[in-house]
Amino acid sequence: MTIFGINGSPRKNWNTATLLTKALEGAASQGAQTELVHLYDLAFQGCVSCFACKIIGGPHYGRCAQKDGLSPLLKKIENDAVAIILGSPVYFGAMSGEMRSFIERLLFAPLVYSKPPGSLFPRRIKVGIIYTMNVTEEMSAARGYQMIFDSTEASFRFIFGETETLCSYDTYQFPDYSKVVMAYMDPAQKAMRREKVFPDDCRKAVELGRRIASF
Repeated sequence: MTIFGINGSPRKNWNTATLLTKALEGAASQGAQTELVHLYDLAFQGCVSCFACKIIGGPHYGRCAQKDGLSPLLKKIENDAVAIILGSPVYFGAMSGEMRSFIERLLFAPLVYSKPPGSLFPRRIKVGIIYTMNVTEEMSAARGYQMIFDSTEASFRFIFGETETLCSYDTYQFPDYSKVVMAYMDPAQKAMRREKVFPDDCRKAVELGRRIASF
């Protein structure tokens, strides 16, 4: 059984990917088998609302019927995952488009519109969600980001089980701010935070991975 790390950032070696890798290292330190997946390497789209996953007795009941680059990953999660750790940058107050499309496909198929609602996923698994964002923690709070984070966490908790979230604020976006139009930011302050604070975020990610791998 495997703990899957799902990278919803187009960058494979920057803030989100770094924290996700640290979380998987933490999981591996507890003896877990891990696998890192970059969503931007896959050709897929979000839910198309075909409702094939809701047809009782149908061949796709409880499972996404779409066949594309995401299908093998969804199957591996269903068959092999003991936990998943998602990582996404925050774009315009929400997850990246690829991550959102992945979540639609992952969560909608096992959701049962019953009274009360239920989940057809075959077992309970742990979930970690890592967000990276350019804004400060204070700006995040003022813009209501926490409500979005809480809603996403609640959806995962309902379908899969125990879920926790880690946020990395005020991240360092570019190796050289002089080459981009970003006068709103203070490059020196960003560099200082990258040196002083981001290592602590990495430590927290390792601890998250360890907790998720502890059963």
